[in-house]
Amino acid sequence: MNKKLYILSVLLLWASVLFAQNTTFTAAVAKTEVAVGEQFEVAFTLNGNGERFAAPGFGGFQILSGPNVSTSMTSINGSTTTSISYSYILAADREGDFVIGPGSLYVNGHIMVTRPIRMHVVKGQPQRQMRRGVPQQQQQAPIEQVSAADVSKNLFIKAVVDKTNVYQGEQINVNYRLYTRVGILENQLDKLPDLNGFWSQDANDKKQMQVVWRTEVVNGTKYNVADIKQTILFPEHSGNLTIDPLGMTFVVRQQAPARDVMEQFFGSFKDVKVKLKSQPVTIHVKPLPYAGKPVDFGGAVGTFKLDANMDKTALKANEALNLNVRVTGAGNIMLFKTISTNFPLDFEKYDPKVTDTISKEGGRISGNRLYNYLLIPRHEGKYTVDPIKFSYFNPATERYVTLSSKPFHVDVAKGDKEVNVSALSPADKQDVKILDKDIRYIKNTNKNLNKLGNEFFGSVGYYLLLLLGPVLFIGALFYRKWHQRHNSDMVKVRSRKASKIAARHLANAKKELTTKNAKGYYEALFKGIYGYLSYKLNIPYANLDKETIAETLRSKSVSETLITQLQDTLDFCDMARFAPVSGISEQEVFDKAKNMINDIEDEI
Repeated sequence: MNKKLYILSVLLLWASVLFAQNTTFTAAVAKTEVAVGEQFEVAFTLNGNGERFAAPGFGGFQILSGPNVSTSMTSINGSTTTSISYSYILAADREGDFVIGPGSLYVNGHIMVTRPIRMHVVKGQPQRQMRRGVPQQQQQAPIEQVSAADVSKNLFIKAVVDKTNVYQGEQINVNYRLYTRVGILENQLDKLPDLNGFWSQDANDKKQMQVVWRTEVVNGTKYNVADIKQTILFPEHSGNLTIDPLGMTFVVRQQAPARDVMEQFFGSFKDVKVKLKSQPVTIHVKPLPYAGKPVDFGGAVGTFKLDANMDKTALKANEALNLNVRVTGAGNIMLFKTISTNFPLDFEKYDPKVTDTISKEGGRISGNRLYNYLLIPRHEGKYTVDPIKFSYFNPATERYVTLSSKPFHVDVAKGDKEVNVSALSPADKQDVKILDKDIRYIKNTNKNLNKLGNEFFGSVGYYLLLLLGPVLFIGALFYRKWHQRHNSDMVKVRSRKASKIAARHLANAKKELTTKNAKGYYEALFKGIYGYLSYKLNIPYANLDKETIAETLRSKSVSETLITQLQDTLDFCDMARFAPVSGISEQEVFDKAKNMINDIEDEI
């Protein structure tokens, strides 16, 4: 009996070994180099049955969706094979080299693991890419448009403000926040909010802003959350002001109703397009109080301090001196009015040079504004410049505050006679001060004055100039009508622009070719041909594929030879973008693409 059990155990062991040899468990990504913030998919696929899948660590990446489980079953001549895939949508949150660790599964009592994947994350804008694991037929199928209500529980945008009751000029921060429980394949900004009644500024530099994902629980449901736009607002007047919605279009993957027993058992998914908008937010803006408002109040709201200094306090008449007034703090610095000043009547004053130094650190506007006054005393004597005063409203204490500098004493010595000039007192425009000597009569020293009768009025040039206006007006009318007729058909307009689009991309490709950047060269060449075809055939770039291009070219009587040549070139460029190719030189491909575009222009 023991011998039979021993033989049975050996047979079962060999069966499991043979089964394990025919069963594979792999991890794959579309590419191993991605940009910061770029979405990509990693899929763990088993060609058999397994259980208790354990996901690896995703250090350096944010999980946007997953695990998304898909199962397939194939039966050929009575032999049935099953495969199961666990996929995640990830996005890199910083640059560097990272490793996606091995995933594991139990298969017939044995643990199978995948190989780790090394990823290189670089700077740059995310590139649109086809999702790995989606069948080619599904990728080319039209994406269904659904309403926002159909996905509202799994995907929505919310405008989050830090306060809804403020004073006029008080800072408000608004974050447009994305909540999702589904995989986002594509996204596009449709409409920025109209912030009427607000002075606005982006809280982040667009070139430096990185989308950081985190998890948040809303009404008991866990979401992946990211701030997609952060804006700083200052209300410009009192009343109820509305922060308008932010509109975006998304392509997402969601569960679909099962069409047969297999889909009912294993699950079914579909990609849909949806337009979303955040809800408008009403801000109640209170007017600044009249009680206690200083006469010199210039609209500053926040918390500030004042500093003033003069570069010299002893000088000669008609020499210049500089008075620097610096206001430092946090608030609506860029919305200040000019500070009210009171200088001696004998000082000539110029409009100040204003320099702003602004910081948005921590989502709060702070910094300083520098007023540089150029002053020129015109007479000798001892003068006193009154203290510089600056008033602001503090919304935290709901009170006005007036800051004051010290007075400045200036000793002005007698200046050089040669530079003394007549000056008009800025305080009283009717008083004329006479410097050095009495006002002298004007003496004419120019002997080349025109005689009476030599005027331009009545000359031939005068009448030609009169006629020039009506002639230019009539010419402008004819040009406007020609321009409207020439550009009324948008299809023809796009077709005319096609060659320019192609030329621009070909120039970029030529530049990459000179730097021997093969990947960038084929990328630019591929985009150049696709951009040219999009404009020439009047097909949106997103809807272009080889079949659509071929059918449209046939409808325009383009030869089959040229169509086949075009498809071969597109396939070659597409392949060369991701893997090195040989057998044909880059210059030869460039010349071929250029001649091909010229041939299409001739035939169409």
